[in-house]
Amino acid sequence: MSRSGLTPFIVPVFLPHQGCPHRCIFCDQHRITGHDEHPLRGAEIGRILEQALGSRLPAGAEVAFYGGTFTRLPIERMEELLSAVQPFREKGAVVRIRVSTRPDALDPVRLETLRRFGVTTVELGAQSMEPEVLRLAGRGHGPEATRDAVAALRGMGFKVGIQLMPGLPGDTADAFQSTVQAVIELHPDMARLYPAIVIEGTAMAEWYKAGRYRPLSVEEAATRCAEACRRLEESGIPVIRIGLLPSPALRESGRILAGPWHPSFGSLVRAAVYRATLRNQLPQVPRGRTIQLMAPQKDIPLLRGHRNQGLAWFEATTGSRVAAVLPDESLPPGRIRVVEA
Repeated sequence: MSRSGLTPFIVPVFLPHQGCPHRCIFCDQHRITGHDEHPLRGAEIGRILEQALGSRLPAGAEVAFYGGTFTRLPIERMEELLSAVQPFREKGAVVRIRVSTRPDALDPVRLETLRRFGVTTVELGAQSMEPEVLRLAGRGHGPEATRDAVAALRGMGFKVGIQLMPGLPGDTADAFQSTVQAVIELHPDMARLYPAIVIEGTAMAEWYKAGRYRPLSVEEAATRCAEACRRLEESGIPVIRIGLLPSPALRESGRILAGPWHPSFGSLVRAAVYRATLRNQLPQVPRGRTIQLMAPQKDIPLLRGHRNQGLAWFEATTGSRVAAVLPDESLPPGRIRVVEA
């Protein structure tokens, strides 16, 4: 949250593949982000921030360097990019800086550079905590690298985010929930869930074409992410993103070959999490009746679900027909009231 109490205004800066020691089997950041791979210079960062922040009141903005491996850039490049942000920090227009990196790309010199230039949050592309899944993905590190990275970041006062990718080669429903448990034990400040999709031009696409890899369906991915989201958030770890927000380039025909891509994937997962909270209320619902459902206004989209799939689930589960869904602000979040129509 910004100092005004509103959701912070985030200025994204994309560095696709920059600093990466190699390309993992699932990755094509150029198509995911829609940004070229040419190295951004400090002057370009300044122009991006001027355009994004020029007309905004100071205080509250966050600059987020996404993609690539920020802490494997040469030190002088890290300093150049972060230096470009400093004038905006000095006048209060930027109050937070976020970078993304690999768990095995942190050393004391780079950590000190991040702290010296005011970086507040470091997100780690952990993807999995299962050794075999990481090996098959070509990550080049094991789960211990993530544990060590979280400890090092915590020790220097950074907030820590962890990105996970269910459905990679070698992953299973049980293995992914073991990964979730391992992450819960690390107590990061936030998490993201990005189910693996098959993008043309990646090594994983070749595995898929050769029949060596079966991606998750949308339904399978939503079920795994819903359980993960529930467990993480019950442990006090907010899930700040579920599913890719792809660029127009990724939406082009033939770019996504297979996997759980859905334009409203995050909504599907949130609705599934919400339905799980309703299960203990269902015995109170009269069967074979026509009913109205009352819920807090903010819960109604979750109750309805994508294209009213939530209401269809409710009717199939209870045997009652839902005639209407109406707001009732006297109810706490996650609670419903049933009224016969």
